[in-house]
Amino acid sequence: MDRLNWGAVQDGPGSGTFIQWTAAFIVLLVSAAVLRFVFGNKDEKQVPSYTVAQPAQCEAGWEGDVLEKPQLKVPGSSAIQCYSPATGRSLSTVNPASAAAVDRAVKRAAEAQREWAKTSFAQRRRVLRTLLKFILENQEAISTGACLDSGKTRIDSSFGEILVTVEKLKWTILHGERALKAERRPTNFLMSYKINEVRWEPLGVVAACVSWNYPFHNLLGPVISAIFAGNGIVVKGSEATAWSSSYFADIACSALKACGHSPHLVQSVVCWPSVAPSLTSHPGISHLTFIGSRPVAHAVAASAAKSLTPVCVELGGKDAAVILDDVADISKVASILMRGVFQSAGQNCIGIERVIACAGIYDRLVAILEPRVGELRVGSALDDEAVDVGAMISGHSFDRLERLVADAVAGGARCLAGGRRYHHPRHPNGHYFSPTLLVDVTPEMRVAQEEAFAPIMTVMRATDVSDAIRMANSTAYGLGASVFGRDAASLERVVSGSRTGMVSVNDFAVYYAVQLPFGGVGGSGYGRFAAEEGLRALCNTKAVCRDRFPGLLSTAIPRPLDYPIADGNRAWDFCQGIVELGYGESLRRRVAGLGRLVRGG
Repeated sequence: MDRLNWGAVQDGPGSGTFIQWTAAFIVLLVSAAVLRFVFGNKDEKQVPSYTVAQPAQCEAGWEGDVLEKPQLKVPGSSAIQCYSPATGRSLSTVNPASAAAVDRAVKRAAEAQREWAKTSFAQRRRVLRTLLKFILENQEAISTGACLDSGKTRIDSSFGEILVTVEKLKWTILHGERALKAERRPTNFLMSYKINEVRWEPLGVVAACVSWNYPFHNLLGPVISAIFAGNGIVVKGSEATAWSSSYFADIACSALKACGHSPHLVQSVVCWPSVAPSLTSHPGISHLTFIGSRPVAHAVAASAAKSLTPVCVELGGKDAAVILDDVADISKVASILMRGVFQSAGQNCIGIERVIACAGIYDRLVAILEPRVGELRVGSALDDEAVDVGAMISGHSFDRLERLVADAVAGGARCLAGGRRYHHPRHPNGHYFSPTLLVDVTPEMRVAQEEAFAPIMTVMRATDVSDAIRMANSTAYGLGASVFGRDAASLERVVSGSRTGMVSVNDFAVYYAVQLPFGGVGGSGYGRFAAEEGLRALCNTKAVCRDRFPGLLSTAIPRPLDYPIADGNRAWDFCQGIVELGYGESLRRRVAGLGRLVRGG
């Protein structure tokens, strides 16, 4: 998923950015000191080290055979052909899981979960700290694996794979227990002798079906939340990134093993779509997280309904970035927009798909963006010296993307850069689409309505703030949004008026960097993962009500209401007295209610 734009700001010291970065550095130093105090040297010494065999493909100098026609399906075989979308080089073949294998995975996770559910939060934190340490020490290997299997650049792997994963780990380590700790709830007058409590207890085994665009983060993210909540988990990665799934899952399993727990708690399966229902409808699964497309989501939800399994659905979006006329530094905003659109070749569920600029700033913004988009360099980050935009996962969408661009141009839009597939001279078997800039796009155009999931920047002109909000809400999607400007009232109008699950103000997708609840509305799905809401969604929410003074004061059925009822009229009058005493809107009515109780008691 995601996700960040921290590499987009490129201003020099004279612009004020130097002061911002200096302040940020001081904040980081203070934060480090606080974290050291929180964890302490004792905790750091308790974190074990472990190793995971690095795939040979991640070693320096590796070169695989270039496939003549790169595709996942192997003629005459059920195996999955794994290859690098940036070069077309074969990574390996993977035998997909059968329905029986999926069933065995669920059972193994369930067996391990029975013991894991008994662990303390301190034990679970130790596993996460161990995992965090490993990731920080093995960033290059993880990045290489993600780049090979998904075609992204090193920078995109750092922000979208590693940084967001360690952020999720650190947040869960620091705040997870508070989110899942039993919580006292208020009582009322009639029940004042009771104590009310809500608990969040493990569900058992949960599952996640995740997309290919962030193979490391999308796999590890559900694992982190699931195991901290006391669950086992079965993760089904995409067949498009089947090669890296086993390596990344082994990283999580080995952290469990290093801390003395069963590695079977985390199960990774890869299968063809025809086998997926054996997981999504499995009666042993207590919760399902799905990250993918809308058409597949319908099938997944229908399958999960067979076993009444609750589902959290994240389906991508058509996120808009609204640029108000009073933006202070349009060049800085342009840098953020470039990162928001072209990160991971636009294959980003919360990537910016539409730039909606108000009339007063529109022409200046286009003038800045046109040369920058035209200068973007496409290629393989592991093979080429200077690369801005990596490969797409496959070429299956290229015909559709070219039609979207052509339809827009036919309708009056201008294509100032790109607009077609790119035949790379060094990697002719890679999957590349030219970074594209479409301007003068209008809401009724298909490119403004359909999720492109590609390196296509569409720029739209709004007459004013109201028109910008209308345009932003004109699609079926509602995942995230951004707004840039200075006037607080106008910014708030866009925030409040956006029909989305998340909004960033003067930034892009930063809600993901601070673990706020992640999810959307409408065609972007339902449910939330991340933050307290995401952790609690993976739990059985249990309400507990007990006596405040056990042995001294407890519930007793009043004689008029005790079965068998001796006098129905008297019992009814007594019931009215209870209601009036407990909930009367005035002292007079409460006194009247007390009188009914005295008379009928």
